[in-house]
Amino acid sequence: MKRRDILLVIAAASLPPTVSAQPNTENVVLVHGLWMTGAETGLLRSRLADDYTFDVRQYSYYTVAVGLDENVERLAGFLADVPGETLHVVGHSLGGLLALHTALRRPDPRPGRIVCLGSPLRGSSAARAMAGLPFGEELLGATIRDAVLNGGLEAWDGPREVGVIAGTLGVGLGAVIENLPEPNDGTIAVVETQLPGVKDHIELGVSHTGMLVAPVVVSQTAYFLRHGQFARTGG
Repeated sequence: MKRRDILLVIAAASLPPTVSAQPNTENVVLVHGLWMTGAETGLLRSRLADDYTFDVRQYSYYTVAVGLDENVERLAGFLADVPGETLHVVGHSLGGLLALHTALRRPDPRPGRIVCLGSPLRGSSAARAMAGLPFGEELLGATIRDAVLNGGLEAWDGPREVGVIAGTLGVGLGAVIENLPEPNDGTIAVVETQLPGVKDHIELGVSHTGMLVAPVVVSQTAYFLRHGQFARTGG
């Protein structure tokens, strides 16, 4: 072996191990929204795992047939079975509210943060409008009735730091809902995501469902999970 090659081998051996070579104890559980199954978060799951080395799991639940109390118990049981030293939760829409209620009522003792994506934390104009239609409340289901139609949360004083991503690309259900406050993501208004007490809140130019596939949402979610704040540039 040439002297140059020997030096390269020695230099490579002295480098610190890569992130992927370390035991992965930082887990993320994704919680989907209303009328979804979890398949919709596939791209978000893979990017959090491949690009940011999180160990990612999907939680699926009955959004219509089961009420908030039972869904809290089921999610808490699922989270308790997830291994690892750190446990984060990312919830889209209704899933974000479910994550917060679970953290309040059945807190997991491990460190970790919560990111809510387009979640109606203060209630939802679109949901109230739909509930007023014939059979509307039945279509929305029990968890929406318990967690959203009553006005949502008043403030966050739970044990975990919470970051909220709100969309401002108003394309979706909101186009046919009168008096949906602007800006909105097409379903949830920005003001409906603004909960006093959360650690950080950011607005991005994405729609309610589009945020599940937007690279900027993945990067901002990962940044908050790691640092407790969203990434911003400038002063």
